[in-house]
Order: sequence, then C-alpha cells, then structure tokens
Amino acid sequence: MNVPVPATSTEIAAIRRRYLWMATSVFFLDLAIAVIFMATSGSWGSAWRQVGSSLLLLLGVNWLVVRQLFEPVRLYLDGNIPFENIQRRLTQLPLLTAQTTAILAFAVWAFRFSVPWWVDESAGISKPTIGDLFVGLVVLTIFYFTYTYFVVSDYLANLCTFIFRHYGRNLGLFFGSYTIKLLVGLLVISIGPLAAILADLFSYEADRLQDEILVDIASAVIGVAITAYFISRSLLRPLHTLSSAMTKVADGDLSVRVPVTSNDDVGALTGQFNNMVEGLRERERIRETFGRYVDESVASTILHREGQGVLAGETREATILFTDIAGFTTIAEYLAPDRLVTALNEYLETVLEPIRAHGGVVNTFIGDGLFASFNMPLACENHGAAAVRAAIDIQRAVGGRTFGNEGVAFATRIGISTGHVIGGSVGAGQRMSFTLLGDTVNLASRLEELNKQHGTRILVSESTCTACNGEFAFAALGSVTVRGRSDAVAIFSIDPNSQERSS
Repeated sequence: MNVPVPATSTEIAAIRRRYLWMATSVFFLDLAIAVIFMATSGSWGSAWRQVGSSLLLLLGVNWLVVRQLFEPVRLYLDGNIPFENIQRRLTQLPLLTAQTTAILAFAVWAFRFSVPWWVDESAGISKPTIGDLFVGLVVLTIFYFTYTYFVVSDYLANLCTFIFRHYGRNLGLFFGSYTIKLLVGLLVISIGPLAAILADLFSYEADRLQDEILVDIASAVIGVAITAYFISRSLLRPLHTLSSAMTKVADGDLSVRVPVTSNDDVGALTGQFNNMVEGLRERERIRETFGRYVDESVASTILHREGQGVLAGETREATILFTDIAGFTTIAEYLAPDRLVTALNEYLETVLEPIRAHGGVVNTFIGDGLFASFNMPLACENHGAAAVRAAIDIQRAVGGRTFGNEGVAFATRIGISTGHVIGGSVGAGQRMSFTLLGDTVNLASRLEELNKQHGTRILVSESTCTACNGEFAFAALGSVTVRGRSDAVAIFSIDPNSQERSS
C-alpha cells in the first residue's frame, strides 16, 4: 500500500491555483462566444462592453467568490482543520462553483441583451426579440453552469487524488447521481444549441436570421466540443480507475487502494471497493495468522466451507498420527531457552513437510510433539498408508541430522491409529478450536508412548496395518493393554530403513 507523502507548500499552492483557473475558465469560453458574435454582426464598437462585463463578472468577481469557496480546503491542506470539516465542501465544490458561474453568466448576458435598448442601433447592435432574449438567457446560463460543473468535477478528481496521495484520506460523503449527471450533460450539449436555433427561426428573417443561426452554430461547435471533453473525462475517468484496480485485485494484488475521485454513486462504489479489498486483506491476514497456529489447510477449510469460522461436527474414518521427542526433558535442562526454541522450531518444520506432502493436516502442536490427521477435515485417499509413508519420511528426515546452532539431535517417536473420528469446532464465545475426538485419537497417543517400552520409533494399530493392504513390512509385537481401554490391542512396528522410499 502507498504511504502518504506530506504535501509541500508549493504543491498546495499549485493545486489551489489550478482550481481558481479551472473555476474561472468560463471567462475564456465566454470571450470566444462574444468574439464570434461581434465578428458575425460587425458590432466591434461594443467590444469594450462585451469584454468588459465578462472580465468584471466572470473573471474578477468569480475569482473572488471561488477563492472563498476553496478557503476551507486550503485550511485543511495546511493542516489547520480536520478532514471531516471539509468533506461536504469537497463533495459540493462542483455544484457551488457552477451555481456562482450561472448567476454571473446570467448577469453578463442580461446586460449584453439589454444594451440595444439603451444604445443607438447605429452602433451596429440590433435588438433581439423577446423570445430570443428569453431562450438565449436560459440556454446560455444553463450551458455555462454545465460547463463549469464538469470542469470542476474533473478538477475534483485531481484534488481527491492529491489528498489521497498526501493525506491518505478519501471522500465518504456523496450527494451526486451519475445517471443525472449523464442525462444533464447529454441534454445540454444536444438540446441547448437546437433550442437557440429554433428561437432564431421563429424570431428573425432574411439576413438577420442567417447571422443569428451562424452565431449559434459557431458558438455551439466551440462550446459543445470543450464541454463534451470535460463531461467525458469527469464521468469516465473514475470508472477507468475503478476498472484498473479491479483488474489488479483479480490478479491477486490485495495492496490496492484507490482514491475516491467523484461525488456520486460511482464514488460511493469506489469507496465500497476499497472496503471490500480491505476485507479481503483482513481475511488473508486471518488466514495467514490462523495458519501459524492451525494448519493452513484447516484454516482455509474453516474459512471457506462454513464462512463463520467454525466447522460443524462430523464423524469420518481417519488416521491419526502423534509424534514426540525422546528424552526432550533432559535436553531442555542443559540448553538455553532461546536456543532450545530455535532448534525445536527447525525440527518441527522438518516434521511438518512429510505430513503435508502426504495429505495430512497438523491439528495441534503439543509441546515438543504434534498431532496430525489424515482424511479429517480434508479428504485423503488411502489415508492409513499415507500416514505410514509420512511417518517413514519423518524418521528419514530427522535421523542422522541435528537442529539449531547447538547441533541438537532429536529422536522421534510416532504412534498411528486408524478408525472413526469425530471432528469439529469446539469452544465458547469467541474462542474456538478445531478438534478431533474419539477412541482412535486416544489410541494413537498411547501407541506413541508405548514406543518407550518396545524401543521402537513407529508403532501402528492393527486397523492401520490392515488399511495399508500389505504395502509395508510390519512386525507384529503382540497384544498389549493400553490405558483407557479394557480390551487388549494388537500393535505393529515398522522399520523405516527397510521400506522402499516414497516418490
């Protein structure tokens, strides 16, 4: 994720200056339309009135007003007020700026249309009809409003990106509607010029009609082209940003967080997208953290199968494997704690690999040993043989090597049993644990302990021996009575060095 880089005073001044120019850029559009009007009508004598009114209102007064509109934003950028105090102003900046422009544009064109009534027509200025005057005022005011709204909306995208990059904040308030914006933009750039031309058709004749239509068409070509450009940018750019971010997430990049650059429902959707990605990141963190304490495959099963962080209880035939380190208590007495933990972690990582490679799941670490299962909760074909293969590979991996900086050798004892196992999430409140229960689990634990008496490294139950279907060479050790069971059980040992190496 990108870390916000504080904005400098020069950058703040530049982003503010850009707003002022964008908000008053309507002056230059108006100047172009005025020049077209004067060139067509030949009324260059009124240039000082035409340009002067625009210069005074659309540039001068407008500049002063929009400076005040931006002042809360500047205070935030300078670090004087919190972001929450300017969210509403940010969201409404295009609308407030466009409203100011509309009022000033109405005043400018009302003045221009009224000039012929108090100036001699010999100056080359002809009086408009009442219908043309009314339509012209309405169309031009709405057109200037629309132009400014979308120009400032386009600027707002840059401002929001600036705030996101330098302050790490995103818009959280939305008042606009993408649909309404699109409809208004399309109607104004299409119906506005047609309305002006229709007013001319019903108001004038002959050369005057030709001149008026020429003015309307020339003005529309310039104005509509520029306005359409900003409409498309302000409406399409947020969608493009969102689409690009979605592509990155689909490719597995969960570090994505995008700036909310519009004040409408697309902006709200972008905010929800950021929340979704944050949720995915949190889920991934949970899965990774959970996987450090519970086998990653168990964590993944719990998170995906049920979605509530629990697995319902079920009974299934499975094979249970217990491991323990012979003489660990003695080793712990002479080895420093930090070095002991280092060696133990290295040892357990070595033991884990064969279990996972053969489809097993490590359910719990028990001191210096662990408790693994095959075919619960994840399916494992021929789970009895898979557990025995894992045990053989563990002994081969552990035997003949040392662990940690001290070079400690660990002798491993393993007990394996196959039978029906009950598995599920148990616990209370917010503290849950995935656990396996049943006689099969108890027997595997007892078999691991019996290795001490028989001087063996791997002991398996009769059920496990039967499940392997003669795949391994087991040595029968007779029947023994194990703690927790009333009847004797047959036990078998296996020498890892006398078996074929698994592929």
